[in-house]
Amino acid sequence: MNIAFFLLPKQEVICLTLDSTLRQTLERMEFHRYTAVPVLDKNGQYAGTVTEGDLLWHMKNSEGKITFENASKFLLKDVPFRMDIKPVSIDARMEDLINLAKVQNFVPVVDDMNRFIGIVRRSLIIEYCERFVSKETMESHGAS
Repeated sequence: MNIAFFLLPKQEVICLTLDSTLRQTLERMEFHRYTAVPVLDKNGQYAGTVTEGDLLWHMKNSEGKITFENASKFLLKDVPFRMDIKPVSIDARMEDLINLAKVQNFVPVVDDMNRFIGIVRRSLIIEYCERFVSKETMESHGAS
């Protein structure tokens, strides 16, 4: 099985850039109801994933300097990403994808130049496995 089979391409993924403001980030995450979003640098390379927690901790640790009202004056590149959401290469083995999906809700996928090309959602891998297990179960019940 190829990782591309599971890929949700970049054009269908909500992404942010390091130059996004905190307000843009908050509004985009709220609008789409996402708790984590991939972040790209100006060259389209995967820079990490920002989470709601990252934003909350950053605002809290600013000691009142950052509020929702002035969040448009602060950039995402200054927010520390606390979770290390690792990407996988499009050429990686399925085992690598599954190992990351065990601990991440989605796995960013990059090309050989680390350019972001999309994500694989953990739910899609689980659905695939469910079909495989269901087929296997049906075959074993049919054989008895």
